[in-house]
Amino acid sequence: MECWIETWDGRKERLPQALEWTFSYGVGTPCDSFTLQCAWGESRSALWGEGVTFWAEEGGERLFTGRLDEVETSWDARGGLLTLCGRGMAALLLDNETVGAQYQAAVWEDIRRGYVEPYGIRCTGGESLRAVEGFTVENGASAWTAVETFVHRCNGVEPWFDRQGVLHLDGWRSGTERTLSGKIPLISAVWREKRYGVLSEVLVRDRMGTVSQTVRNESFVARGGRCRQVLTLPGTRGYEAMRYSGSYQIGESAREQEVLTLRLAGTGAAWVGDRLNLDMLRPRLTGCWRVRACETGVGREGGFTELKLIREE
Repeated sequence: MECWIETWDGRKERLPQALEWTFSYGVGTPCDSFTLQCAWGESRSALWGEGVTFWAEEGGERLFTGRLDEVETSWDARGGLLTLCGRGMAALLLDNETVGAQYQAAVWEDIRRGYVEPYGIRCTGGESLRAVEGFTVENGASAWTAVETFVHRCNGVEPWFDRQGVLHLDGWRSGTERTLSGKIPLISAVWREKRYGVLSEVLVRDRMGTVSQTVRNESFVARGGRCRQVLTLPGTRGYEAMRYSGSYQIGESAREQEVLTLRLAGTGAAWVGDRLNLDMLRPRLTGCWRVRACETGVGREGGFTELKLIREE
C-alpha cells in the first residue's frame, strides 16, 4: 500500500511504509476516518506538518481520500514512529458553519454553489434532485447539514462520500453486489435487534404551537412500540416540511433497529454501500444486507475487515 500527503501549496510526498493502519468508512456522521503508523528515522520531513490532504492506494485502487488532521512523531529506544490521523472529505463540510438562508424554492444548483463548491468537493447524481419549496438553512448549521437535509427531502436518500472523495447524491447505485458464503474467513458475528430509541410517533409543531402535524411509525406501533417525540420547528414551515421532519426522525430512529456485524480476516472484504447476499451455515445467516459502515486495516494480529450491515428492504 502506498500512502501520500499533499501540502497546502501543492507539494506531494510519499509516506514511509505503514506498520499498522485502520480506515473507517460510514455515512453521515461520524464521517470516514483513518489512522496510520509508520517507522521513521531521526530525520523528520518538513512536509509532514504542512500536509492537508491524504490518500492511500493499493494495486491501482484508491482505498482512502481525506483530510489530514494531526501528525505526531515520537522516538524511544525502539526507534521512531510517525502517526497520522484524519477524516474523509466530509470533514470539509462538517467543519464549516453557514449563514442562515431561506429559499422560496431551492434547487441543487443553489446548494452546490453555496455549500459544496466553496470547498472543492466533487459530486455526482445532482441531476436527479428536484426543487424543494420553502427550504431553510439555519444560521450556524454546518454545510454538511444543508446538503444532507436538501438531498433527503428531494429523494429520501443519504449523501455519502466514496473512497475517491466524491460526494454521491443518488443513494447506493454505485454499490457492488457480493455473495458471502461459508467459505469466507469469518472471525465473529453479532446480530443485534433493539426497540429502545425507535420512535412510534412524532408530533411536529411550529414555535407558536398553532400548527401541528403527527407522523406515526405504523409498523412499530403494530408491534407494541410506544415512544413519542415532540419536535418544535423554528418559524412556520408548513405541513410538507413538518411531515418530512417527522418522517425523517422516525426513519433515523429505526435505521439501526436490526444490525448485523461481521468481522472477517483480511482487508477490503467489502465497502460501504455494497449489497451483500448472505448464505452461511455457521452461524446460519441468510438474506440481503447493505453495508452501512466498515472498518478495515492491519494491526498486530494481521489484516481485518469489520462490516456493519443493515437489513435490505
